[in-house]
Amino acid sequence: MTRVLFVCMGNICRSPLAEGVFRQLVASESDVQIDVDSAGTHAYHSGNPPDERAIAAARRRGIDISMLRARTVNEQDFDEYDIVVAMDRSNYSQLRRYRKSAGRLELFMRYAGQKDADVPDPYYGGTKGFELALDLIERGSRGLLKDIQRRL
Repeated sequence: MTRVLFVCMGNICRSPLAEGVFRQLVASESDVQIDVDSAGTHAYHSGNPPDERAIAAARRRGIDISMLRARTVNEQDFDEYDIVVAMDRSNYSQLRRYRKSAGRLELFMRYAGQKDADVPDPYYGGTKGFELALDLIERGSRGLLKDIQRRL
């Protein structure tokens, strides 16, 4: 089984959206067993559900993320997950400081063919920001799944 962890700053917008999108994609398009989770580099929202706007945006695309709860990434995650995926360069840099072991750290948009691009934080961007984030997450998720399938 491959284990994937998506990481953003607070774990209430981008990374739970990515977790939900990727779970649905794996369930519908793959016979590969993949365990998916998300976390944040900051503990601002630990224990809280995703932002209501993220829940609503995901629901409009048939994805339920309302049961997810924010948590903070920790050093053990790099041992437990095969791939740790940062949603932007800032969080990627933060994660590089934590990384002390084997887990593979990647920037999410690499899987959408955009090596140094970010999934913009939709927190201050209103509904359009969440829709843009979801569009990018869907593209990147398809690329990530193909990458995992190629490796197996």
